[in-house]
Amino acid sequence: MTDPWQPGIVHAALSHVGMRRANNQDAFAVSVAKSGERFHERGHLFVVADGMGAHAAGELASQIASERIPMHYFSCSHDDPELAITDAVHVANEAIFERGRSNPEFHNMGTTASTLLLLPGFAYVAHVGDSRVYRLREQKLEQLTFDHSLVWEMQASGQVHSDSPLGKSIPKNVITRSLGPSTDVVVDLEGPLTTRPGDRYLLCSDGLTGQVDDGELGVLMHCLPPELMVQVLVDLTNLRGGPDNTTILAIEISDDTITAVPPELAARRRRRSGNTPSRALLFTMGFCWLGAIGFGLVAAMGNPKFTGSAVVAFILGAIAGAVWAIRFWRPRSRRGSASSLSVQTTGSRRSGSAPARSWAHGHGPYRQFDATPSLDVHDQLWSMIDELRQTSERKHWMLDWKEVDALQQRAEEAKTKKRLDAAIVLQAEAFAAAMQQLRKHEDDSASDTAVDL
Repeated sequence: MTDPWQPGIVHAALSHVGMRRANNQDAFAVSVAKSGERFHERGHLFVVADGMGAHAAGELASQIASERIPMHYFSCSHDDPELAITDAVHVANEAIFERGRSNPEFHNMGTTASTLLLLPGFAYVAHVGDSRVYRLREQKLEQLTFDHSLVWEMQASGQVHSDSPLGKSIPKNVITRSLGPSTDVVVDLEGPLTTRPGDRYLLCSDGLTGQVDDGELGVLMHCLPPELMVQVLVDLTNLRGGPDNTTILAIEISDDTITAVPPELAARRRRRSGNTPSRALLFTMGFCWLGAIGFGLVAAMGNPKFTGSAVVAFILGAIAGAVWAIRFWRPRSRRGSASSLSVQTTGSRRSGSAPARSWAHGHGPYRQFDATPSLDVHDQLWSMIDELRQTSERKHWMLDWKEVDALQQRAEEAKTKKRLDAAIVLQAEAFAAAMQQLRKHEDDSASDTAVDL
């Protein structure tokens, strides 16, 4: 009897409307392979989408994206994962555009879309908008996606520094690229990225990143298991005002089941990859230029008939080098506006005047942060619990603090023993327990729980 399939990951997801919105315009999708064969064919897929538009338009746009991207990816005929995932995002874009055009209430609706694809030994990120994908490796947090926002685009152009008065005045919620408003969109593709056991990934809408800074995020990703992490992050966001919807997907590679690359798959990827310079071209270039040097030396020693051979060998080496350089540098063009991108396009399989499907290779990660456990995060969690205590006493809430007290006592013991990782986990569990008590209270409401921290 064969062992049951183990997907090799632990994951958790949570989406919350926030404290100031009437409806949740975020959506997400989780598609974990049901068998080893299926994983080797298509992998695990995760999507977060943040919709935009009046009435129910944003909600509909994000729903279409979260449904169409997995549906098309798993059903399309492309064997190449790069083509399959970028084509799936374009199909979602076309579907959102058509729905918006068919109904005046949905006109110009749009959504972000951030997609993580885990394959044997590799990961890809397909991305449009300002929803983010992070990777935590050991004690380093990396933002794998480039925010398609006005502030990021202007800073990337070099015209505005983030610390300048102008840089600080630019609205952070103005995005420059999304699915839906136009018939075509440039999809950013990051990867292939190597995967390792212990790697953690986080996909999120900007409701999280607007309230939790990257330093806190890195430490909490490092210390907390996915289930606890998503709950604590959502609660933190809401306690700090929760001005927007918040959606978080957390994924941890739990063992080497999905990081090993079967030899036949590795060979197939090497043959198909248009992003990695061919070793054969480098070998040909070196061989020809060595031959040119050899023929040149022979000609210089009194055998001029070898001069022509030296010239031919040099030209062949130069041609091989030029082809290598084109293949090496083309995927690494700087991202920015669509007009400045060196994009690769794949033709639509639809007939007629369907738009070209454009995608561009990125060169993330774009930002890195230290995720070493710190007392700052531990103390911040403690202070928020203390603030909740004071608020509950002031408003005469009858909350049971026994579990919270016990967890905090254990956290202090761990801190005394300099086990900071464990102390942060216990403090986070205490925070989650306090918030659970708050949710159970009959007087719980947005106005009552929005503590100014």
